[in-house]
Amino acid sequence: MRRAAVLGTGQTRHGTRRTDVSMTGLCREAIDRALADAGTDWSQIDAVVLGKAPDLFEGVMMPELFLAASIGAAGKPLLRVHTAGSVGGATAIVATSLVRAGVHRRVLAVAFEKQSESNAMWALSIQPPFSAPITAGAGGYFAPHIRSYIRRSGAPSHIGAMVAVKDRRNGALNPYAHLRQPEITLESVQESRMLWDPIRFDETCPSSDGACAVVIGDEAAASSSDRQVAWIRATAMRTEPTFYSGKDHVNPRAGAEAAAALWAAAGIKDPLNEVDVAELYVPFSWFEPMWLENVGFVRPGQGWKFVESGETSRDGCLPVNPSGGVLCSNPIGASGLLRFAEAAMQVMGRAGEHQVTGAATALGHAYGGGSQFFSMWVVGRNP
Repeated sequence: MRRAAVLGTGQTRHGTRRTDVSMTGLCREAIDRALADAGTDWSQIDAVVLGKAPDLFEGVMMPELFLAASIGAAGKPLLRVHTAGSVGGATAIVATSLVRAGVHRRVLAVAFEKQSESNAMWALSIQPPFSAPITAGAGGYFAPHIRSYIRRSGAPSHIGAMVAVKDRRNGALNPYAHLRQPEITLESVQESRMLWDPIRFDETCPSSDGACAVVIGDEAAASSSDRQVAWIRATAMRTEPTFYSGKDHVNPRAGAEAAAALWAAAGIKDPLNEVDVAELYVPFSWFEPMWLENVGFVRPGQGWKFVESGETSRDGCLPVNPSGGVLCSNPIGASGLLRFAEAAMQVMGRAGEHQVTGAATALGHAYGGGSQFFSMWVVGRNP
C-alpha cells in the first residue's frame, strides 16, 4: 500500500450563526485555506470527497448536488460520505484510501454543517419506523450511558466539570473556536444549569456553523512539499448496530476494535507512551474519560483518574483536545474532520497558540450515531 500524507488543512471561523456566508461560502472558506496551506491549487486536485451529517440538520436533501461546482468537483470524481457524527473522520479515511490505493495523487476532503439553517434537536428527535424514539436529542440519549460509566467506575461528580474547564480554556487559544472562555472555572461549570443528568450546560457542546478541509497527497506530492507534512501512519473504521442484546454503551465494541486495529497497523504497542497528542471526539465532557479507556490509553475504570491527575492538560503526558475539541466547536458534519485535521496540525507544527511542544505522533478520533460508527487515524512527522 502506498504512503499518504496530509499536505494542508483549513477550517472556518466557527459560530452559532454564520449569516455572512451560504453553505457554499462556508465550504469555500475552509477549502481555500486548505489549498493555501498545502501550497497547491485546484488544478492539482484529482478528486473531492464531501462529508455531511444527516441532511435534516439543514433541511436540504443531498446538498452535494448544488455544491459540486463550488467545491471544485466539476470534471472530477465526487464522493459523498455519511456516517452520522463520525462522518468527518470517515471522509478523511475515504480520501486517504483513494491516495493509498494509487487511484489519485491529491484528494481534497471537505466536511461541513450549517446547523443554524434548521434545528438539530428536532432532526435528532424524529422517530423513523421500527426504531427507538430519541425525544430528547443527543444529550438525552447519551446521558444514561454517562450515568452507567459513573456507577461502573466510581467516578466523582466533578470530573465532567474538569474536562469542560480544560477544553474551554484550550479553545480560548484557538482563533477558529466557537466558544472561547479563558475565565471559565470549575465552580462556574458546576453552577450551570442541569440539562440531562449528569450533563450540565457548560459540559455540553455548542451548535455550530462551520467547515473543515484537508488536502491529502501521495508520497511524491508529500516529498515535493517545502513544508512539514503529516504522514498518515494508519487508519481504522469499525461499525456496530445502535442496539443489540449485550451492547456495551459505556465501552462500545466497535470503538475498541477500531483502536486495536489502528495501533496494530501503526506499529504502536504502548499508545499512552507513544502518542503525543489526542484529539478525541468529546461532545459531552464525560466522554473524555470514557474514550480514554475505550481506545486503550488506560485500563477500564481508570479514565476519570487520569483526567483528575491533570495528565490530559496541554502540559500533561497526553494532551487531549488542545484545540478545545467538540466542546468548543461542533459543526457536526465537520467535527470529526476537525479532530483529524487538528491532529495533523500538531505534528506539522502549525497549531499556533495551542501547539503542543514536540508533538510528533497524534491521534484523530471520531464517533457517530448511537456510538456505532468509529473512525480514527494516527499521523506523524515521519512515515
